[in-house]
Amino acid sequence: MSTDGSKARTLGRVRVIADYQFGAGAGAGLFPGDCRFTLSQTGRVRQVLLGDARLATLRAYDGRLTLSFAGAERLREVLLPPAYRVGIDPSVSEFIPKAKTAFARHVVSTDPGIRAGDEVLIVTAEDGLLATGMALLSGPEMLSFNYGPAVKIREGRESGCSQER
Repeated sequence: MSTDGSKARTLGRVRVIADYQFGAGAGAGLFPGDCRFTLSQTGRVRQVLLGDARLATLRAYDGRLTLSFAGAERLREVLLPPAYRVGIDPSVSEFIPKAKTAFARHVVSTDPGIRAGDEVLIVTAEDGLLATGMALLSGPEMLSFNYGPAVKIREGRESGCSQER
């Protein structure tokens, strides 16, 4: 069990990581004050929870956040479009939440600042969240390639379960 001071430091730490990864202000919007944390045996943050929902996991090997669908929804509300968004062709948008991969040929818009390895939000033309995942290509590459995977999908709106490893 952590003390209030320890919880405040931990909350501050994950907010700073989110600000670094997604831009200033993302941490406060993504992680409200009543978040809980699961810690590793060494005391490092592994998951950030809000109620019973997981918002994010802190990857041990690089210290970056991976988002659950609930976390991606909170981030979408904080970041102005097109930040960290990958727009998908409406003709395939119903399949994306159940898929494991979003292909480059279905990408219709991106944030030009996306780099391969970034955590991204897969959205409709109206900015409705379909899924969250990891970019396999940069934003401009997603738009210029006609084949191949663009985003490895971690969790979709309807999937109810994470594909995170």
